Amino acid sequence: MRAAIYSPYLDTLGGGERYVISVAKVFQENGFDVDVESKDNKIIDKLAKRFGMDLSGINVVDSIKRGDGYDYCFWLSDGSIPTLYARKNILHFQRPFSSVDGKSLINRMKFFRINKVVVNSNFTKKWIDKEYPVESVVIYPPVDVHQFKPGKKENLILCVARFSQLEQAKRQDVLIKAFQRIYDSGFRNWKLVLAGGSEVGRTKFVDQLIKKAKGYPIKIIENPSFQKITGLYGSAKILWSASGFEVDENKMPQKVEHFGIMVVEGMSAGAVPIICNAGGHKEIIKSGENGYLWSTIEDLISNTKDIIDDSKLLKEISQRASKDALKYSYARFKGEILSLIK
Repeated sequence: MRAAIYSPYLDTLGGGERYVISVAKVFQENGFDVDVESKDNKIIDKLAKRFGMDLSGINVVDSIKRGDGYDYCFWLSDGSIPTLYARKNILHFQRPFSSVDGKSLINRMKFFRINKVVVNSNFTKKWIDKEYPVESVVIYPPVDVHQFKPGKKENLILCVARFSQLEQAKRQDVLIKAFQRIYDSGFRNWKLVLAGGSEVGRTKFVDQLIKKAKGYPIKIIENPSFQKITGLYGSAKILWSASGFEVDENKMPQKVEHFGIMVVEGMSAGAVPIICNAGGHKEIIKSGENGYLWSTIEDLISNTKDIIDDSKLLKEISQRASKDALKYSYARFKGEILSLIK
C-alpha cells in the first residue's frame, strides 16, 4: 500500500506542518510506503528535529503526481481544490477560507474525486462547510503530550510562537507591554521568555522586539531546538498568547489561531494558559477552569496578577490543564486518522 502526502508550506515548520507530517507518520506506522512531496530533500530531517519526531522510513520525492498511482493521497489545501488521482483522496484545510468561489461548478466536479474533507477545529469547520459543498470532519491536531512534563517551576511567563508578520501576527509586542506593566507594578521576581521560529517571514519585527524589551528581564529566543522548548515549558508557571488580539474573527478568520498547538503543549507541562479569546483557543480553554481567556490587555494583566498572587489557585489550574491536554494526544489522533481511512 502506498500513501502520498502534500503540503505547500512544509518549509515553515509550523503547527500545520506538524499535523501533515503526523498523518504521514500514521500511514508509515501502519505498513504504508509513504512519499512526501518536497524540493528540499532534507525536509524530513528538519521536521524531525523541529518537532522531536521519529520520521524514519518516510520518503521525499519531487512530485507525488497528485496521487496518481497511490492508494491514498492526503493533500493540504491552500484554498484551491486540486484534481486528485489516488484511489482514495483526503483533502485537509488548516484555516478558514471565504469568498473564494468554493461552490463553483468546477470545484463541485473536483470534489467527486475527494472521499473525505478534514479540518483541524470546529472554528475552521464553520467556515469551510459554509464556503465549500462539503461536510468536513474535525480531527484535532496531534500533540505529543507525554513529551511535555512539568519540571522545576520558575517565576517564568512563556510564549512560544513564530516571529513573523505573515498572515497571522502573534503580537509578541503586546505581551512585552503587558509584562513591563506587571513588572513595574511590583512583580520584580518574574521574567518573560518569547521563543519561536524566525526562519520564514523574519523582518525587522524581531529587532524591534529586542529593542522594546531592553531594560527588563525579557529574553527572546529565535529558532529554539525541540529540547529547549520542552525545557521552557517545564519551567514556566504561566503560558501567554496574544495571537488574534485586535482581530475581528468574523471578518478576518484567517488572522486568528485556528486551533493552538502551543497552548496544549504548555498545558501538558503544567503551565497555566492565559490566552487571547479568539478562534480555536476557545475550544481548548474553559476560562477559570483550565486557564483563562482574555480580550483586553487589562484582562491579561489582571488574570496574570491574580494567578501569581494565589499559589493554591495556580496549582489547581495547572493540574486541570495537564489533565485536559491529554485529549489531544498523538494516540487519539492516530486512532481517528485510521478510522477515517478505514
